[in-house]
Amino acid sequence: MRYYDAIVIGAGHAGVEAALALSRLGNQTLIVTLSEKSVSHMACNPNVGGTGKGHLVREVDALGGQMGLNADSSLLQIKMLNKNKGAAVWSLRGQTDKDVYHENMLSTLRAAKNLEILEGECEDILVEGGKAVGAVVSGEKIGAKAVVLCTGVYLSSRTITGEEIHEAGPYGFENAKNLSAALLEKGLPLRRFKTGTPARVYADSIDYSVMEKEDGDYDIGCFSFMTEGKLLEQTPCYLTYTNEETHRIIRENIHRAPLYNGTIHGVGPRYCPSIEDKIMRFADKERHQIFIEPEVKDGELMYVQGMSSSLPKDVQEKMYRSVKGLENVRFARYAYAIEYDCIDPLALSPSLEVKAIENLFSAGQFNGSSGYEEAAAQGLMAGINAARKIRSLPPVILGRDEAYIGVLIDDLVTKGTNEPYRMMTARAEYRLSLRQDNADKRLTPLGREIGLVSDERWKKFCDRKAKKEAITEAFKEKVPLAKVAELFRSKGETASVGMTIEEMLKRSFITASDILPFLPESLRDPDLAAECQIDVKYGGYLLKEKAHREEMRKMEEKKLPVDMDYLAMQNLRIEARQKLDKIRPITLGQASRISGVSPADIAVLVTHLVKTNK
Repeated sequence: MRYYDAIVIGAGHAGVEAALALSRLGNQTLIVTLSEKSVSHMACNPNVGGTGKGHLVREVDALGGQMGLNADSSLLQIKMLNKNKGAAVWSLRGQTDKDVYHENMLSTLRAAKNLEILEGECEDILVEGGKAVGAVVSGEKIGAKAVVLCTGVYLSSRTITGEEIHEAGPYGFENAKNLSAALLEKGLPLRRFKTGTPARVYADSIDYSVMEKEDGDYDIGCFSFMTEGKLLEQTPCYLTYTNEETHRIIRENIHRAPLYNGTIHGVGPRYCPSIEDKIMRFADKERHQIFIEPEVKDGELMYVQGMSSSLPKDVQEKMYRSVKGLENVRFARYAYAIEYDCIDPLALSPSLEVKAIENLFSAGQFNGSSGYEEAAAQGLMAGINAARKIRSLPPVILGRDEAYIGVLIDDLVTKGTNEPYRMMTARAEYRLSLRQDNADKRLTPLGREIGLVSDERWKKFCDRKAKKEAITEAFKEKVPLAKVAELFRSKGETASVGMTIEEMLKRSFITASDILPFLPESLRDPDLAAECQIDVKYGGYLLKEKAHREEMRKMEEKKLPVDMDYLAMQNLRIEARQKLDKIRPITLGQASRISGVSPADIAVLVTHLVKTNK
């Protein structure tokens, strides 16, 4: 029997991060995929980032993951979302060439040390004495010290377009037929979720002249800390809208929609609904945005963002062609919905290890999340913690005050989810401290400690950190009144005293570019100065947030005994006993976030801990 340190099941966005983390940490790793063509395949929109998601990409990069680098190598366009709002919610979004993204990630896997790729279907997980000891792949038993499930949307999946139903994975790829039953036999709680994707249409059949052109931002950096320069050659996207005719066609054919006639049983994503769901749920809206985006550079196909659907093909043709600019559109691939099996994430510990089976980890859409970025973040953490489990090291568990990744995983394993989970900035209590611009400051030292941050990255990080500290120190230098007054006059304001650069930056009308001339020439870095000014402008709010974080951290530091008998605690409400017994929180802070556990229940837990000296 072949033997590896770790086996990763699935090579989507979660699987590749898990496998690369394991192999880079010195573990002989096998990654299993149904087909190499599906490695990091972008079955839905070929973009990376977005609101909240851009933060995740930056954090994955800061810890030494691959997504940011791979996205930068395939970018067609990049822009900063929410620039009209506060810095906490600024989020990078990049349109990528899906073919280049796939090819570059596959090349990265092939070039990685300690890593092998195997095409085949995982049919079972080998378990002995409550521990995962390997997997069965296309009939072959393969041993391992740890196994990571990253099956995405392939488990017993089926694609649905009207009355057409195919037992298949996304984009017509083969699905995994046997693993669901094997996992159910082992007691893993599975559920049925659904997602979908729009049609792909021919680029030369679109009238772009009647649409709004959407250009990228040329003055911003890319995703990865290691990418130098800016994206100077970009491909435009286009914006159009649905109209009353589009809505009429959908309403008249809603009885043929699998989502409404009972064909689809899985629960779909609330924050990325199909077009028919939008029309029925938001009947008062006169129109919905539709973005026309490229799938590859100079390619023949375009992606119709905002019109995912499972309606029959003839209805799709009518509704798409009712949209301005798409009147003569030709279809290359029709929209479809996909149903698949995934695990109830409450069955996982914060390290992403399956509670019922030691050494079995789980990540990505199999955990009930949606999106490439959420998958990559979980894959990285599952890979790190599987590697640490192999070496009998404690897991790395990021707090909600440390990273969006911490928020993502804590939400899944503590609160669970009844629909595909999507990361949003609103989910983070400390989003002012968890900005995407400071992801490296927050997480690169941890990535270095774990062993995933290279010497090259570490040197660049240390040099950049030193320069930022010098700029922050220079902000304390006082500028003579004459120069301050001159700058203020150019803004239509007046100044009566000299000020430090920091004091000037606290004025809303002063920006980082305004104060560059006052810095020593060696520190006149526009990007670094812009990052440093955020801490100045939001300094008071950051102090308040820090105080709250420190107060909450006290609860996070109060560990709960692993053998706590919650069911025997009569002072707890029945619901709280059941929820605490099921989830088995590791800290008092985690217990406080469980749905169904009230502040009064937490007070009972505290009293019990004091009485029992635990």
